[in-house]
Amino acid sequence: MMSKKNSWLALGAIVLGMMLMANDAMASDGEEGASSHSNSATFLDADGARKLGGSIGAGLVIMGGAAGIGRIGGSAVESMARQPEAAGNISTATIITAAMIEGATLFAVVVTLLAVL
Repeated sequence: MMSKKNSWLALGAIVLGMMLMANDAMASDGEEGASSHSNSATFLDADGARKLGGSIGAGLVIMGGAAGIGRIGGSAVESMARQPEAAGNISTATIITAAMIEGATLFAVVVTLLAVL
């Protein structure tokens, strides 16, 4: 599992790489001259940015929901190991909480993917 610092470094590297690629694309557009500038494609147009944002948002939502449900499951198993007589109540609370997280995750994924459509 990546540490928080390594995750931020990886995200920063991705953003920096995208910025450098966009800078290279703009520099090559400037070298071609003004006549071909109107016909050239850009690195990331509005449609591409919309799709990229929706995809990244959906991925982050899924990772957050999975982390939340994983923490609930781990805590529930640990609680059942400490107090086996309360396993029924713990299981019920775990299922209800996981369902609520899953519902919120599904709603968030639908909202982020609406940006793509």
